[in-house]
Formats: sequence, structure tokens, C-alpha cells
Amino acid sequence: MRIQFLGAAGTVTGSKYLLTSRDTRVLVDCGLFQGLKQLRLRNRAALPVEPASIAAVVLTHAHLDHSGYVPLLVRNGFRGPVYCTPATFELCRILLPDSGRLQEEDAAYANRRGFSKHHPPLPLYTEEDALASLRRFRPIGSGENIDLGGGLSARFDPAGHILGAAIVTLADATRRIVFSGDLGRPDDPLMRPPSPIGAADYLVVESTYGDRLHPAVDPLDEIQSVVTRTIRRGGVVVVPAFAVGRAQSLLLCLARLKAAQRIPPDLPVYLNSPMAVDVTGLYWRFRDQHRLDEGECAAMCHVAKYVNSVEESRHLNTLQRPMVIVAASGMATGGRVVHHLKAFAPDARNTILFSGYQAAGTRGASMLAGAASVRIHGQDVPVRSEVAVCTSLSAHADHAQIVQWLRHFQAAPRTTFVTHGEPVAADAMRQHVERELGWTTVVPDYRDGADLEGAGLDGTGLDREVASA
Repeated sequence: MRIQFLGAAGTVTGSKYLLTSRDTRVLVDCGLFQGLKQLRLRNRAALPVEPASIAAVVLTHAHLDHSGYVPLLVRNGFRGPVYCTPATFELCRILLPDSGRLQEEDAAYANRRGFSKHHPPLPLYTEEDALASLRRFRPIGSGENIDLGGGLSARFDPAGHILGAAIVTLADATRRIVFSGDLGRPDDPLMRPPSPIGAADYLVVESTYGDRLHPAVDPLDEIQSVVTRTIRRGGVVVVPAFAVGRAQSLLLCLARLKAAQRIPPDLPVYLNSPMAVDVTGLYWRFRDQHRLDEGECAAMCHVAKYVNSVEESRHLNTLQRPMVIVAASGMATGGRVVHHLKAFAPDARNTILFSGYQAAGTRGASMLAGAASVRIHGQDVPVRSEVAVCTSLSAHADHAQIVQWLRHFQAAPRTTFVTHGEPVAADAMRQHVERELGWTTVVPDYRDGADLEGAGLDGTGLDREVASA
């Protein structure tokens, strides 16, 4: 058995792990690269493996950095099944066509305005490509064993994080390799904690927050503080939010604040993301996967006015009154929120409130670093608004919570591969695992490979020992 790291190595995006067993190739996760341009260019480069040669794709969850490359893989020749949990499938039915549609819209906008360096600017894939790829999906319930061929089987166990997120175990007759996917927090106000896993011969674990601990701060206090001081200025709070997970956590917080009259109960709240609107409905459908009872779930679903049309979205930018606008995308890399940034970031009365991790190279990271302006649609937009961050809403476990999850393993894996983190975070996670658990740990580079039967890790000119089986 062999693994190659085709994404989420040295970065938090582009998650792709190619596992080869005998003559069978399986791709665990199939995500888009986001953030820095040199990462995004990998989306347009050919994979180092022929898509038609891959027998199956197994998705840990629906976020685009884990699922967003599936339409391109199918368009380029992949004809196998895409296995995931039922909730992940329902989310991908929303996310993937939306991703294709946004790429088409962005390409058309760039073509009209003439600010792209490409002539003509083309989408990575289209909405039609995404819809075609959904025919490859095969939803599988948690705890069921899936026969992938070549003696390989797969199993999903709940990971917390978002609806449908799973820890994936792949196994043959002699070894098991566990992929954590994105691990949720044990104390998440919305999602249940990740399932304990008892054993693995090899482990691939995320490290998004491998170099930090989540602050002991109540998100209700953080959000109340930002909203209160902004409305006193007569301003607007714009919240870039991931449409899956983060938007719903924010709506839950706003519903609780209004119910407790900690913010004005009549303060207008808008959810300006058709995708987030559809996703919010799934939290009602899959109520057994999160912590909310029927009443709180209903409150979360109804606290905001849903904005569907482009005309309604544009109209929000003309309103001169205190309000909260929650809009995708979470790192301000695209979607309707960038139009709100153009409208509201230049005004000092307003606040841009980021609600999660901002990958290097994104507008969100630039704004949090104090950028005086950000580039949007070929223009430099001044940032005079307050820029704040809610530090307590992350859906990822921090390094202490990851280590606590690892303590459930009855024995140390032969090798633990630390992925899905920026270089500093991944190396910090490696050190925590080595020092606190004494496990053999490796941080692979992009396109490194490892023989899971005892050979070394190899990459571009590298030959690094992993562990003997």
C-alpha cells in the first residue's frame, strides 16, 4: 500500500490523498486549492495521476477544499464512484453547482471589465460540469463498510466539524490507515464531538490550528461587543462566512443574543447567500447530527431574512441603517460578500467581522493583517471600516483537542502524517504529537509519497525515512 500527498501538504487547501493498493487507486478527498495564486494555479495543472485510472473517490466532507475538484476530475475522465455520507452528498448537491456557477459568473465579469490576464477568462469548470459529476456520488451511512476493490474497504465515522463530516478508515487484509479529515471541536455549540477511533496502523491528521489554542471566550460575548459598538456608530456589520457550518453557527449566536435581548431584537439580519440558505435547511433535516433541539434549530433557521435574488443583494448596499449581513465566502475570495466589501469597507462606521480561519493569500488574511486596501474586481478598495475577528467560532479542533482525540488510540500508529496546515502550524502539531504522545510523526510536502509497508518518504529529490512497519 502506498500514499501520495497531492494536496493539503504545506497548506490548508486542496486536500487530496492518493492511496494505491495492488492495482487499485483510491483518492481520499478531492479538493480545490484556494488562497495564494501559486496554490490556485495547481487547480489548472494536470494531476500526476490519470483520472481514469482512479477506481474511487472517498470524501471526508463537503467543504470545497475537500470536494471542489470532483467536477474537474469527472470532466477529465474519472468514471468511478464518489463515496460520502448522505449529508455530505446533500451538501455537495448545493456546493458544487454553486461553485461552477460562481466561476462562470466571475469569468464573465472579468471578461466584461477586462481585468483578467487571460483572454478570454475561463472558469475552472461550469455548473453543468458540477451537475454531471453528482451522478457519480454514492451516499453511504456511518459505520457501514464499503468495498472499494483491490482488497480495500472504507468506513465513515462522525468527525463533528460540519454536517456529514467523517473520519475515514481505509483497510486491506493487513493494515488500516485513518484520515481524520477536518476534526470538529468537542465543545462546539452546534456540532457533536468527533468519534473516538481505537486503532490505526497509519494516521493522516489535520493541523489547521496545530500552533494555537482556542481562546476561552464565549462567542456570544464577542459578537455582542462588535454588533453593539457598530450600531452605536450607525454602521453595518458585514460577516464573511462559510456557507456550510460557519453561517449556521453565526445565525445560532445571533438568535441567542436576540432571545436574551443582548442585541436589539428588531435589528435586521440578512443571510445573503442562496447556498447558505439551502444549507441551513439541511440542519433541520439532519437534526440527529447536531446538538440543537427542535426549538433552537427553528430559531437558528428563522433569525435572518433570506436574500435570494441579485437585485435584493444589490439593494442591501444602498441601505444606510444598522444591520448585520452574513454572506459567503468566508475568506472573502468570491461570492456576494466581495460586493458588500466594496460598498461598506470604505466607511469607518462599519465593521467587517471575520468568523474563521483566513488562509494566506486571501482577502480576509490581508484585511486582518491591516491592509489599507484590498483588490476587488480589478480595483483597489480602501479599508476604513473596523476589521474584527470572532476567535471562538472555529469548527476545527485546536492542538490540545487534537491530542486529546489521539489519546483514544489504543496503540501508536506506525507513522502519523501531519497535513492540512500552514507550515508553522503543521510543524507545531508534529512537535505536540511527538512530545506528548511519543509517536513517530512526519510532515509531508506536496507530492511526497510514502510506502506504508516500511519504505521511505520520497518527493522531488527527497528521500526521507518514515518508519519501519
